[in-house]
Amino acid sequence: MKKILLALTAVAAMTGSASAADLAARPYVKAPLPAPVANWTGFYIFGGGGGGLSNSDQSVQTTVGAVPLTIGQRQGGSGWFGTVGLGYDWQFNSTWVAGVFADGQFGSIRGTVQDPFFGITGSLKLEDSWAAGVRLGYLVAPNVLSYVNGGYSGAHFGQTNFMTLAGVPAGAHLNSYNRNGWFVGGGVENSLNIFGISSPGWFMKTEYRSAFYNAKTQDELIDGTNLPTGNSIRANSWNQTISTSLVYRFNWTGPVVAKY
Repeated sequence: MKKILLALTAVAAMTGSASAADLAARPYVKAPLPAPVANWTGFYIFGGGGGGLSNSDQSVQTTVGAVPLTIGQRQGGSGWFGTVGLGYDWQFNSTWVAGVFADGQFGSIRGTVQDPFFGITGSLKLEDSWAAGVRLGYLVAPNVLSYVNGGYSGAHFGQTNFMTLAGVPAGAHLNSYNRNGWFVGGGVENSLNIFGISSPGWFMKTEYRSAFYNAKTQDELIDGTNLPTGNSIRANSWNQTISTSLVYRFNWTGPVVAKY
């Protein structure tokens, strides 16, 4: 009997040792890294081009006394332009981005200028403009920003040379001038990492902008002498543009990944 008890005790001891070995510490496995998070904070530059429409509310009045000679009339036009600019964005949480920017436009957006009293017509050309403003964007995806913007703008309008209804020079003109105003707009900006192609830092944006410039009174002048004809034209300007630009972000070398 004693021999049987001793045998059972030995078997139990061996079983306990095997169980303890099974409970030994397992090899360390590193936890998976969190998903990459895009970061829009930083400087960028851009360049592109597009097309625009021009509208102007005009009226003719006497140079002396500003006596109205015509009722107000709206004239229109269209054209193309190029643009370059720079800016800085700040991503202040997971979905919202705010920024400041400045840009310049150059090209040819033409509208019509008419003086029915003298029977002459000409072309008003927006040659270049600039803008400085702010924008606020919402990230519809980590690499896609939908935004609105607005701010201050200035524009340079070239000289208008009048023609008669017969299509010959009328011998009168309006001098070139500058006007200031404001703008509002919006657009979408997205990275170019598409179709399996990696292009760190490169983005594309498409933007609509509406710019308003205050009314200005311009005297009609005789060619050569610059003496007034006796009539003046008062007009404002409203320009709508759509542009597509290539953007390079200096801080964007790929998604930011947390390190451990």
